[in-house]
Amino acid sequence: MLMRVAVDEIVYVKADGNYCDLILINGQSRKLTFQLHHFEENFKLLQNSDMFIRVGRSLIVNRQYVHVIDLVEQTITFSGKHIVRPPRTDNPHAWRPGRDEGSAPNKDIYTVSVTRDALKSLKEQLERMRGGE
Repeated sequence: MLMRVAVDEIVYVKADGNYCDLILINGQSRKLTFQLHHFEENFKLLQNSDMFIRVGRSLIVNRQYVHVIDLVEQTITFSGKHIVRPPRTDNPHAWRPGRDEGSAPNKDIYTVSVTRDALKSLKEQLERMRGGE
């Protein structure tokens, strides 16, 4: 299958062995036969190369959709006016609604679990980027 995706439609990419799950703002998830380093290398070639941030060993996030970094719960919550709710699933690794989902009228919010150290690193990177803006 050939699939073209605008980079600003990618919420995150999560490693799954020798594959990756590409999560899009339209709620779709695609399993791709690329390892995470392939995405990381290609994202670095973008004009806006700081749009994507590697989080630990298994996740690359689009920083424009990072809404909350929760060190206590060890989660990242993604939000944005164009994100739509993905279909319900029994898969425990799928997106799940965040706690404050009703607080933003035109936004759907999704959460993914991440290690505490990876979250600390992401938080530091985002703070450094904000300082340079």
